[in-house]
This record gives sequence, C-alpha cells and structure tokens, in this order.
Amino acid sequence: MNLAKRKQEKKPDPLDKARVLEILSAEPGATKRDIARKLGVKGADRIALKRILKELEEDGAVERGKKKSYARAGALPPVTVLEITGQDNDGELLARPQRWEGEAPPPRIIVIPGRDERGPALGRGERILARLTEIADGFEARVIKRLGASVHRVLGVYHDGARQGRIEPIDRKSKYEFVVDPRDRGGAESNELVMAEPLSGRASGLPRARVIERLGSMSEPKAVSLIAIHAHGIPTEFPQEAITEAERAKPVGARGREDLRKIPLVTIDPEDARDHDDAVWAGPDDDTNNKGGHVVIVAIADVAHYVTHGSALDREAYKRGNSAYFPDRVVPMLPDALSGDLCSLHENVDRPCLAVRMVFDADGNKRRHEFLRGLMRSAKSLTYAQAQRAFEGKPDAETKDVAPALRHLWNAYRAMAKARDKRDPLDLDLPERRIVIGDNGKIASIGFRERLESMRLIEECMIQANVAAAETLEKHRLPPIYRIHEAPSKEKLYAFSDYLGTIGIAFAKGQVVKPGTFNRILQRAKGGTHEAVMNDVVLRTQSQAVYAPDNAGHFGLNLARYAHFTSPIRRYADLMVHRALIRALKFGKDGLADKEIAKLGEIAEHISMTERRAMAAERDSTDRYVAAFMEDRIGASFSGRITGVTRFGLFVRLAETGAEGLIPARSLGFEYFRHDEKKHALIGDRTGTAYRLGDELVVRLMEAAPLTGGLRFEVIDANAPPARKPSPKPRGKIRNASRAQRPPRSR
Repeated sequence: MNLAKRKQEKKPDPLDKARVLEILSAEPGATKRDIARKLGVKGADRIALKRILKELEEDGAVERGKKKSYARAGALPPVTVLEITGQDNDGELLARPQRWEGEAPPPRIIVIPGRDERGPALGRGERILARLTEIADGFEARVIKRLGASVHRVLGVYHDGARQGRIEPIDRKSKYEFVVDPRDRGGAESNELVMAEPLSGRASGLPRARVIERLGSMSEPKAVSLIAIHAHGIPTEFPQEAITEAERAKPVGARGREDLRKIPLVTIDPEDARDHDDAVWAGPDDDTNNKGGHVVIVAIADVAHYVTHGSALDREAYKRGNSAYFPDRVVPMLPDALSGDLCSLHENVDRPCLAVRMVFDADGNKRRHEFLRGLMRSAKSLTYAQAQRAFEGKPDAETKDVAPALRHLWNAYRAMAKARDKRDPLDLDLPERRIVIGDNGKIASIGFRERLESMRLIEECMIQANVAAAETLEKHRLPPIYRIHEAPSKEKLYAFSDYLGTIGIAFAKGQVVKPGTFNRILQRAKGGTHEAVMNDVVLRTQSQAVYAPDNAGHFGLNLARYAHFTSPIRRYADLMVHRALIRALKFGKDGLADKEIAKLGEIAEHISMTERRAMAAERDSTDRYVAAFMEDRIGASFSGRITGVTRFGLFVRLAETGAEGLIPARSLGFEYFRHDEKKHALIGDRTGTAYRLGDELVVRLMEAAPLTGGLRFEVIDANAPPARKPSPKPRGKIRNASRAQRPPRSR
C-alpha cells in the first residue's frame, strides 16, 4: 500500500471538537468516560479530551450537568418528559423540559397531541412523555403518554434578595422558605405570587426551588383570591378551542321548541349574582278537580344545546366540574360568551330553556309534572330584596309590571311550604357571611346576609324541580347522576350524643334518626346559650352530600330521590341531567351519549371532587380576606364563641364578623390542659378550669396572617382564672405539652 493511499484511509482525529459535539448530539448526558469510549481515546489522550470539553464549555457550546455529564447547549434527548406551560398567540400548546440544567433559557417546544388522544385537553402544569423533533425555531413534541400534573409544587410569594431570591410558601404547613438562584427565578419580580418546583440540594441551609409560573403581583387589587385559586389547582384559562366554540355560538329560535315567551317568567337572585340560570312562574290551576291548586313552571337555561358531548367546551366543563365563587370574582365553568350571555336568562331577551311544569294541590303536594324544551323571555330580573318587598305588598317601580305573577308565586309557595313542613327536612340556621370588596381590592365590609322568605321560595321551587327530574329519569329507566346525602354515621351520632349529655339534653344512642330528630333538638336549644353552636354541631354530625349513579336518597331534604337539574351553567352534574332528560324525552340529538352512561360512576366521582375543591378554595379565599381585614385591628378585643375544641387549642368565632381563629392551648395559662373529646372541652389539670364548645369568651387578636388566612387570639375574659406560676414538678411536662400543642399552620 503506497503512502498516498495510507493518508487517504487515515482515521479522523478522535479529539476533534466537531466529533465531540457529534457524540453529545446523539447522546445528551454522556459522561467523559462515555465520550472517551466512543472516540476510542486511551491513556494520555484523556487529558486532551478533558481540555477540549473545558474549552467547549467555556465557549458555551456544551453544558455540564449532574454526575459529571455533558450535553450540547440547548440539546434535548429524542424522548423526554415535558411540562405544559401554556399557549402561544395561535393557540399552540407550549412546553418546557421538566428538568433543564442549562444557564440559557430552554428552547421553544410546540406540543402536537396524539391522534388517538381522548379525555380532557392538556392543561398548564400537566406532564407528558414526548418524542422530540428539531424544527427551525425549536422543537416539535408528539405526545407518547400523559403523566398527569406534577405533585411537587410550591405556591408562594417571591421576594428578591441581594444574591438570591426566596419564596415564602402560602401553605401554613410549610416550615421553611425556599431559596431561588437568579437563573431559576423565571423572570419573577419581588412580591409576585409564583408556582415553583423544588430542586435537589440546599442553599444557605434552606431547600432550593425554581420558579415555573408567574401568577400575578400580590400588590394588585383583588390578588388574594389568586392564592386560593392556584393553591387548589382550579383551572383559570380556557383553551382557545373552547373559547372559539363559545364565541361561534348563536341565539336559538322557537322552531322545534315550546314557545313560553308570553309567560311572565321572572329571575330572582342575590343582588351580586353573576349569572341567571333559573326563572319561575306560578298561577292558579283551572282544573275543577284541583280546587285551590297551583301550577308552577321552573325554566332552566338550555346549556346542553351549546355544550355538546365530546366538544372542547364539554371537555373543559368536565375538567372544572363547577364554577367557583370568590368575594371578588368567579371562575366560571363555561366561557363568558355562554355563562354571561347566551345561557344567562337576561331580562327581555329570548333564551332557550329546559322547563318543568308542575301541578300542586292546595296543600302543596305535587300531583303531576311534565318537562318541555322551550324558548322563554324573562319578564323581569329581580333581587331577593325586591321580590320580598313585593310579597309583603310593597312593590317598587321595578316589580309593578309583574306584581300579579309574584302574587300567584307567593300563594303557590305558601302551599308548597305546607308540604315541606310536613316532610320535615333538616332546618339549620347557618348565617351566611357577605364580604364586600372595594375598588382597591380590600374588604369594604363584612356582614351577614339577611335570610328572606323569598330565598326559601326559590329554594323550594328548585327542590321540587330537582325531584321531578329524578322521577322522570327513573320512569324512563335512564340512569341519572343523583345528589345523595346519607344518614349520619354511628360514630358521629355517638359523638353527638356525648356532647348533648354535657348540656343536659338526652339523646339515645342507637336510635333511628330522621331530619326531624335534629330539628327537635335545634328547637330545644333555640333562645338558649347553646343555640348558635348547636347548628354547627348538627351540621358537623351530617354526612357530606356527593354525586353518585346509585340512589341512596337525600337525608337532609328527607327525599327518596333527588338529582341536580337547576344550575347547568355552573354545575356539570346538572348538565348531565339535562342531557339525560333530552335523551329520555326525545327532545333532540344532543342528549346523553352511550359513552357517558358507561362512565357515570367515574363522572360522579370526579365532579364530587371538583365540588370539594371549589368549596375549599372559596373558604380559604374568605379566610385570607378576613385576615387582611383584621390585620389593622391587632390588639383589639372582641366577643366570640368557642366553635371547636382540639388538643392544641380552641377555635373561636367572632360575633361581629364571623371571623374564626385559634386560641393556642399554650396561651390558656400555666397549667396543662387536657382534651376531653366526649365533653368537647379543654380542662386544666390543676384548677379544673374548662373551656367548652359553645362557651362565650372575650378575646384579644394577637396575630393576623393574610398570606395564610390565619388568626390567633388570646383569652381576656374577665371571668377567666388568673395565670398561675407553675410548681417545679410539672415544669418539664408543661414545656413538652406546649410543643405538642403548638397550633399547626393549617386547619
């Protein structure tokens, strides 16, 4: 072989930078040993390889990762885990690698959902396993598998520091702040609410985190609800596809529908109602066989016409499960084009509806009912206060036009109330707080909503419509999603009996209870010192109402069957019942699908979860607003009542605002307080001083934490025993008890 031929066949220089980059492109995350093996580098040449890698790193061509691994800058493996970060202006889904160690920002990744993908659309925060293909301006990712949302999330407020930032978690259970490296701040500004991902390792003795989403400034008006919304994972942004479907929706004509536009149906809602999904009308029954009887029509927005099975709107409505209501905003189940317009029964506007016409006798017993799919026009949008004044014979200018209809409605309600009282449902008196938010985003006032008979009228009309829906579906053998409320468990009834024994009310354990059993106890407590807390105790004794495909009745309402039908704008359960009625009564092709029937159990479980999620978020938001409102009143004294007793302290509710907070057991005095579960009391070991459920106290506000919604009080009741100096013997016990009884940061 001649010299020229030898030169031609000479292998390329194994230590060429291009060869190193070529290997790292094919194998991101390769170690120096891996690269050396691929290049066939041995012996002293390893030093040269180390030098080349260092030069490439200094040039920014490669990046060093964990465990001495290397990768090309901006390189990603062909198959990797991504996290959905949002959408671009064209509605394309965007993602970032779940793990990104580079100094530079991650590349742009567009997600292409799989062809056979089923279920809800991908949402922000969800993780996917995807196959990547490099394109001109980044990468294209095709979904291989959905992995669900990451559970390793921290919601908190970001604060700038001299060298690094910190995140103050909003969760009361979090003991530490998180340190944020400047390159992990994700553009977050100081005092912004952020979602972060914990990272391995520690800095300055604290855990590290990376900001993955900026949620808004805490200094902006009405920022408090943002915490609750994001803490509980309530979706806030509608996919572009769902928004487009809602915006393309058109008004419905009377063709193929029952024309109800001449019937003066009215909506009656709170003055701060965000939507109007039900309307009512009543008149005397002209049937001679039903003397003194009444006809009542309940018309409900026909949401099923616009939100059809399998559509983008349907997928998003299912994902949300229900609307969530906060003092300053609503997170709707449907886009505003529907919830605030086409599906809202506005005054003097034609709207499609699903209505039930019910006939009652003079004593309020339902004789028959029928459903129809119609077109209605609300004659008037009234508030509860306006309707109440009209019922009392003092109509204002707004209600004069519909005064005759309101008079008939009142007469029908008085008849229905007779049947309701005979049925004897659970009758709890639980004042509802009303929080008014000013333009500055802060609480202007906190009070209690007035309980009007006009509210009970609407409640009874809705209850009767819901019963009629369940009865109709059972008659047609089409399974509905029931709203069930089972009788209290034996354990709760035993605890209830123990409590009643402490206040001198007999309650036999093991008896068969009915709603009326509790009503009689509530009546006995009425006017006494235990009246306020008795309603809370009875409520806590009850089971939680849920959605289910199997009927177990509704204990609280004392009804054999019950299905939510009256609020499809804000509850997915009601939309399902509408579809079932449409299918059962052959009202159209947009009824319940076979696939939905097969998944009723799964759907019921999901919407029960979303309901609990919304309730928890609403409660947390209210707590934070109240804490912010009370922050200026630290040191002030208030009258309150003990509403909860635990081993670590007392929960007290203020009479003035209904605000609730904790009195730590360690602040009750220099003695050890034992928790007596049966007596619902904390009892001092040495003095026998007892703090019982329902006791009235005068308390001083010691701490208000708007970020977590916590309030801390101490007792200053003049009747409380003076603090005593502990004897040497129990001192160690007291210190241990104090640590054990330290109140948790969540309740």
